[in-house]
Order: sequence, then C-alpha cells, then structure tokens
Amino acid sequence: MPPHGIEEKTERPTTPAKTIHINRTTNRRWLRAEMNPYFFTAIADEPEALALLERELDTLRFNRHIVLADREKSLILATLNSPGSLYKTLQRFPEREISYAMFAHSTSPVIGTEHTLEIQRFEFDRKSNEEVNAAKEVLIPEPLRKKIFTAVRKNYPTFKLNALDRLLHILWINNEGYLRNASPLRIAQVLNVFHMGNRNNGLYLDVEPNHDCSESRVHFAVGNPPQRDFLLQVMEVFNRLDLGINRAYCLTISNGIHPYFLATFHVLRRDGNLLCRGDEIFNRLQQELANAQLLSTKSLLYNNFVRTGTIRGEDATLINAFIAFCHTNLAHSRPDHFKLPEVRDAFLSHPQISLQLTALFRQRLAPDIEERDSGYQMLMTAAIATITEFNTGHRHLDEIRRTIFHCALSFIRHTLKTNFFILEKQALAFRLDPAYLLELPVEAVADLPKATPFRITFFFNRFGFGYHIGFSDIARGGWRTVIARSKDDYVANAETLFRENFVLAHTQHLKNKDIYEGGSKLVTLLNAADLTARERVMETWRLYKLQYGITNAFLDIFVTEQGVAKHPAVVDYYRQEEAIELGPDENMHDEMIEAIADLSRRRGYILGIGIMSSKKIGINHKEYGVTSTGVVKFAEIAMREVGIDIDRDPYALKITGGPNGDVAGNALRLLLERSPRVAIRLILDGTAALFDPSGANHAELKRIILQHDLDAFDPQRLHPGGFLLLRSGIRRDGLQNLYCKMVMTSAGLVEEWIPIDQFARTYTDLVFTVAADLFIPAGGRPETIDKENCEKFFLADGTPSAQVIVEGANSFLTPEARVQLQRRGILIMRDASANKCGVISSSYEVIANLLLSNEEFLEHKETYVSDVLAILEKRAQDEAELILRRRRTESTLLCTEISDALSTEINANYARLFRFFQSRPELCKQTLYRRTILAHLPALIRNDPRLRQRIIRLPEKYRFAILAAEIGSSLVYQGESETDFADMIRTHLTRKFAHG
Repeated sequence: MPPHGIEEKTERPTTPAKTIHINRTTNRRWLRAEMNPYFFTAIADEPEALALLERELDTLRFNRHIVLADREKSLILATLNSPGSLYKTLQRFPEREISYAMFAHSTSPVIGTEHTLEIQRFEFDRKSNEEVNAAKEVLIPEPLRKKIFTAVRKNYPTFKLNALDRLLHILWINNEGYLRNASPLRIAQVLNVFHMGNRNNGLYLDVEPNHDCSESRVHFAVGNPPQRDFLLQVMEVFNRLDLGINRAYCLTISNGIHPYFLATFHVLRRDGNLLCRGDEIFNRLQQELANAQLLSTKSLLYNNFVRTGTIRGEDATLINAFIAFCHTNLAHSRPDHFKLPEVRDAFLSHPQISLQLTALFRQRLAPDIEERDSGYQMLMTAAIATITEFNTGHRHLDEIRRTIFHCALSFIRHTLKTNFFILEKQALAFRLDPAYLLELPVEAVADLPKATPFRITFFFNRFGFGYHIGFSDIARGGWRTVIARSKDDYVANAETLFRENFVLAHTQHLKNKDIYEGGSKLVTLLNAADLTARERVMETWRLYKLQYGITNAFLDIFVTEQGVAKHPAVVDYYRQEEAIELGPDENMHDEMIEAIADLSRRRGYILGIGIMSSKKIGINHKEYGVTSTGVVKFAEIAMREVGIDIDRDPYALKITGGPNGDVAGNALRLLLERSPRVAIRLILDGTAALFDPSGANHAELKRIILQHDLDAFDPQRLHPGGFLLLRSGIRRDGLQNLYCKMVMTSAGLVEEWIPIDQFARTYTDLVFTVAADLFIPAGGRPETIDKENCEKFFLADGTPSAQVIVEGANSFLTPEARVQLQRRGILIMRDASANKCGVISSSYEVIANLLLSNEEFLEHKETYVSDVLAILEKRAQDEAELILRRRRTESTLLCTEISDALSTEINANYARLFRFFQSRPELCKQTLYRRTILAHLPALIRNDPRLRQRIIRLPEKYRFAILAAEIGSSLVYQGESETDFADMIRTHLTRKFAHG
C-alpha cells in the first residue's frame, strides 16, 4: 500500500512510445484549454507532477485516480470529479495535519469519460509556534512585496495597510513556497481573509462573484480551528448544501500562538446558479460553516443525524448543549440515574422530541419572530403535553427521560438571553434565571449550599462547557478550567462540575465580604481525552479555543447599550447592565489573561480591561503574593493562639501545592523569610511529593520557589528518612507502570520503582499521616478531606497530625470534615477567611483600571501595590483576631462557624445597604458618603486631590456597592454590638418620642 492510503493504479497493456508522445501533446492542449490559468500558477513548482499528468491523463478512463506526487510532506492526485470525490480523499487521512490544500477542476469532461478532471494537492508541513516566533528576520523580495501591496490596495481598499507587513511576514514564515508561486491577486485574497479574521475575533465568512461572474468566491477564516478533520468537515458542509467546488486554496498556518485556517473556495450551486450574499443558501452556508467550530465530528448526533441530513448542524449543536446542561444539573446528586450515556440516549433515541425542544427554543429567543408570545405558549403547551404523556412501556426509564426532558424545558423557559443566533460565535452562552433550580427535582439540589444565586450562565463549546455562577449583581471570582485527559476523567468531572462550581461560587461570596463585589466562579471542563501525551501542544490550542470562544460568547450577551444587549441577534429578557469581573485560576495562562482584557476593551464591555485581574496593567497575584499575604497573616495569628510565634519559635509545616504555584509558592517564600526555624516536612504538588522528617533544605527550596515545580528539587539535599516521590519518568514493566521513589538512607540516596497502587496510596496518605504543627492546604482537588476519611488525620495515639489548619485552597476540606476535626481540638481557619486577600487585591486592580490610565498605573504601580498590600494585611488581621475573640467569648462556637457567621452578617448588611443606596442615589454626592468611598480606596488615590475627584468615573452601581461594602464590613469588624444596639435604641426613641 502506498503512503496516505492511496490505492495502486490498475495495470493495463504497455503503450508504444510514439503513442505516448501523441497522447502527451493532445493532453497538454486539452489541459491548457480546459483548466483555469490559475491552476498552472498553483502547480508551477511541481513540473514533474504536471508532466506526469500530461502523459497519463487519458488513463483516468481505466483508473479511479493518478498519483502525481506522493512524498512525506506532499500528495498530488488527479481524479475524475464526482459528488463527494474530494470528501472521499480527505477521509483517507483525517488525522494528518494539512498545511496547504489546493483543488481545481476542468471546465469539460475528460476525453472518453462523463466527468471533469479534479486535481487535489495536499501539503503536510505545518510550522510550529516556536518556529514562527523564532523567525525574527524575514526578508521578502522587494519586487514581490510591491506587487502584493499593489494588489491589496487595488482589490481591498479598506485593508489596514499598517497591518500588511506583519501578516505578510507570518505567511512567508509559514509557507514561503506558496507566496513565491501564487499570483499577487491570490496572495492579496489570502491576506484580506487573514486580516478580516483578526478583525472579527477569529471568524470571517464572505462571498463575492468572480470577475467573469461564472462562479462565486467564498472566503473563510477561522482562528484556532478544530484540528485534523476540520477541512473534511467544511467539505461536508458544501456537499450537504449542493455546492460544487471548482477551485479551492486552503492554508493552515501558525500565527505564533495558535493555528489559523485561511481558505478561498470557488463554488457554483449544483443547480447552475451563482451563490450570492443574502440568499437562502448563503445564509445556510454561513450558519453551517460557523457551526462547524462547535459541532464535533465525533459526536453521535453528527454522525447519525447531521451527515444524513436528518438534523441541521445548528440544531445538533443546540441538542448537544441540552445534553451537557441536563447531565450536569442532574448527575451530581444522582449519578446512577443520570449518567452521560443515559442523558445522551434520551435525546438521540427520540429525535422528534429533541427537535420539538429546539423549535421551542427558537420561538422564544430567535430575533425577528412574529407573534412570539402566542407561538411560544402554543409550542410550550405542546412540549409539556408530549413530555408528560411520554411512555414507551419502560416505566423506570420513562421516568428518568421525562425528568431529563423537563430539565431541558426549564432551561428554555428560564434562558433570559443567548448568543445562539449570532453567526460569528465560537461558543454558546445562555444567561439563565436561577429560578430554574426550583423546577428541578428536590434531590437534584439537595447537595447544594442553601443559597440562591443571582445569576447562572451556561457556556458550551466543541471541546467543553461550563458555568458562571454569581451570588450578587456586581460579582467577581476566578475562572478555573479543568482538563480531562481521559474518558473517565471527563465523565467524572462532568458529573460533579455544577456542584463544585456552585460550592466554589458560594465560598467566594462568603470570602468577598470585605469588597464591593459579591462572589462568583466560572468553571469550565476541557475534553482532551482523545489526545496523547505527545499532543500537548494541541491541548493548549484547545484550551485557548475554549477560553477565547467563551470570552467572546460572554461579551456577546453582556455588552449592552442602555442596559440592553447590544447585538441585534440577542433577544434580551433581562435588560439590565451586568458588571461581572473574572480572575485567573487553574489553567489560565498569562497570554489568555491579556487577550481577554484586550477583547473586553475592544468590544466595549462596561469594565474594559477591568474584566480580568492579574494583568500586566494590574496586580499579578503570583508576582506579589497577594493571596499568600493573607494566608500567612492568618497562620501567624492562629499559631500565636496555640502558643507558637512563627517568627522565633521552631515549628513543623506541611503544605499542598507546589513551590511554583501562586499560593503555595508565595506562602513558602514568606514563611522562609519570616521563620528561620520552620521544618517543612511535607510538600505535595502535581509533579511530586516531598517528605523530610528533619525538614526540607531551605536553600534548595529557595532555589526552586516560584521558578520550578517540586520535581526539580534535588533529592541529594534530603535528610535521612526523607524521600521524593515522582509522577514523571514512568518506567514500564510488562503491563504495569512503575513510579520513581528517591529515598535518602544513612548510606546515601537509593532509587526505588514502585507500582501505581503503592504510588497512589503513598501519595494520598501523606497529607493525613505526616505530623506537623501547621497544615496549609494551598493546592489540590476540592474535597480531598471529607467526613469519610478525616479520621485518618489523627495519629495512632489519637493526636491530630496538625493542630492548626489554614486553608489556602478553596474547599480542600468538606464542611462535615471541618466540624469533625474542630470538635477534636484542631483550630481551622477556613478558605472564605484565610485566602480572601487574592480577591480583595483583584477588586483594587479593577478600581485602578477604572480610575487611572495605563500610563499612570505603570508609573505609580509599586506605590499602589504597596498600598493594597497594607490593606490586605489589615483585612486579614481584622478578621482573624475577631474570629478568635468571638471563639474565646463563645467557646461552643467553632472557628469555621464564626467565619460563616461573619460572612453572613456582612453580606446581609451589604445587600440591605446596596438596595438603600440604589433607592437614594443622591446620597453618594454628599460629603460624608464621598469620604466613606474614599476611605475604601488605596492611599495613592485617597491622598491625591486630583485623583480623588475621579471617583465620579466609577459606574453608579459601583459607588453604591463600595458604600455598602465599606459600611457593612466596618459595622462588624470595628463595631461594638452592645454599643451599636444601644445607639440604635436611642436613635429610634429620639425619632419616635422626641416631640411627645
């Protein structure tokens, strides 16, 4: 079998040399007459392939195709054109990464056949991001550059010429040969498609007639397209819509960050008509090509229904979103009833119900719908009847499926706005009224915190999905992306995603009590289960596609004019401005932080770059250790409560989260600076586990902190009895994987290899069994310590393995585990208190973005950050001391109960005060209230007369919120309950009886 899965040619009798010469001459004339001149330009760099075509063209009467070139990085075929011929070729190598594809057809059938000639050219020479970024000096021949500039000016007068050189350089680095051989007009077309793709946030589609109006040119650009089979999926769209492709030029390049798909298709409708902008077929083409980014070719819906033409691609994507939503809302409490296959089967086994639901969704939320309300009520009544009467004779299964379909109905009924009907989308967004939770079965919400969110937004993408859950109008919280690298990981994380998100958002709300934003969390799940370990770069591309697509979808529905969604394709039932702040969390890279902030600014979101914290124009959490500042302050005060001064006394520490992590790394840095006598007995991160009974070597830790993961620790620096357990460097022994354990003995370092069960048991048990005075969980999965395993936290003699726990990571302990551990004498400072300083810092970063120019912020950054760090220390100290003060006076209360009570008390104050100031906006202008707003701000702004005046720039809701936060928290931290109560009575009596 030849390379690329192409069959051998059929043998036939040898032809005399004279006949071959005559045939070649005839074939050459025919090719010149029947092939577009651009074909000869496009194949000019392959003269041997052209000569072979001239010689062998007539053999297509006997063969399905001729292989004109077949090399490691290129393939050229000649075949007879028939519906789906190109599609069939692409199916032969769906896993190859195509860098260039060219297709061309003759105008008349090949002599002796009924079919036209089709030439298919493929190149497999994709450049990596590293190659593109390394090519700094690019010298494009000046005559060629001038021709290209002239062609761009002539054909695309709106092209921003200041971007031309940069884009041209990227093309040259990726495919110099293409630029040397293509015509200036063809290069101008590619540059314009690239340019328009960038201007439209990575998605562009347009059509224009050819110069002789014999066919239409479809231009298509996709930033960071789905890999491998994307071209095949695009060709399927053309095929389904009966659009014949006469010629096509497709490039997949790297822009230094991710791939970019740039294509021009010369098409003609198979009914002989031109494809024109605005006609029904073009509108369908727009919808289907845009949807190709969202609909996986591996999904059952795609293969069983879309390929057969039973369901449109857009409806299939919406049904996939229904499946993800219903599964995640129902499975976390009853995974045995609502496993992913069961939920998926409900929709796939009853496509008529699925389409009934998509029709209902369109009637409620599609733009330009006539008689929307009456039509919606009619369709809703019919859908409810269909679901209520659903009966296949399988009682148990029918009950489960009715619950699933009712969940989908609630999803539709409570969606307040969506970007589903926007063409230029790379992910779906659905802003929901949380009231839908009241319509779910009672058991579906029984395991959630007893609180109602302010908003829930569901996002869906080809490679994943997730939720943003917020508990206040103005809300902030981090964006965490969980990467599932196996099918089991994906299913397990999908089942718990909603509950984990809900708990994290609720915890964030408790944590945000000191600032004007309530709590929220965005958690997304990325499916990378089909990628191998060697395809990690593709995992990163997927991550960026998911995050950038969701950001655009977020802005599609939350960018408003006078409170109403700005995009005309968004039907908005909510009709209010929503200020939502995000922040970096797990798997949010610096490049994406900056991209999100810039995108928000360009698209006109109310917060501008303030949508995202930890930017260059901001306060980077890892650089300044803002979260760890609070964690260490809580540790200092809690340890003092048990009689240990961390600055002077010896003590033992165990910590989860690596030396290169934000919270753990900076906590280690701060403690090593402050605590010369600390013995760090255990460090645990995703790469390794370090145990040292005498304490890890300080100098070696300082070498790797904030620079390397734990697996970079030199095992030679261990003390006797210590070991380093490594996740990396797996050794294969028969059918099992072995993991390396470096053990320091009295005789020196010994290398052991242990099986996975021993590795997992050792790695998991260390958190429980290593004895220390202080435990700081600053990384790891939520709910690592729960009510079932918390007994293991006590040593054989019944004493706890740590007497103080300060939670640097969110939800590392479950609420039940916290209670059990504290009742047995452990002092716990919970996450909502101990690690709150990160979000406080982010809040002040947004204020800086709103009040200072970028230049001003950079000029005064160190002063501003110093002011913020002082605020963080004060906020952490105020709460830690108040918790312990109340614990001493009310000995039956646990520290975590006091923490919850403080958050509840402050948040209740905030909510009431926020409503009060909303109803009395004029108060913000009065001197006392302006002074209160200023008291909340860093000293740089508070003390500068020029900057003080700028508080008027804050959105009105922000001024209400700052007043509510400052007053609401100070009443609790600085108030005296008895005195406050007496003052309240005195004020009430004075008002009621002063004139009596």
